[in-house]
Amino acid sequence: MELTFTVNGRTVNVDVPGGTTLLDVLRGSLQLTGTKEGCVEGECGACTVLVDGRPVDSCLYAAHAAEGRAITTIEGISTDGELSALQRALVDTGGVQCGFCTPGFVITLTALLEENPTPIEDEVRAAIVGNICRCTGYTQIIDAVMETVEGGR
Repeated sequence: MELTFTVNGRTVNVDVPGGTTLLDVLRGSLQLTGTKEGCVEGECGACTVLVDGRPVDSCLYAAHAAEGRAITTIEGISTDGELSALQRALVDTGGVQCGFCTPGFVITLTALLEENPTPIEDEVRAAIVGNICRCTGYTQIIDAVMETVEGGR
């Protein structure tokens, strides 16, 4: 089955067999390996990407459902090699440790900040409920979001 969709602002055409996940297309066919394969059950959030601006677990998202849609991966968050304000804040606060979960957190939190540029801490905690981090204890991640919010005011 041939699919056409946009990834990080670029139109792509891929031929994929039925039953293929968006994660498999992104990592395999398109070599966008920033999106991580974690649990493959939609529980850890490492594979989170934006589909038409909404975060989804790409390990569960059928590739054929991406037809005609706009996909944003972690590779599409920075601009001209410059980290986004959120990415910079994650580095500054120590919210990036081993880094495996970081792409999923960045995608999820980018969507939150697009929808709500001034979330309170409880809203940030609610947004990341589907993302698991084994290193940070979440405090630094939440601090990074709040720093981003404060810097944007």
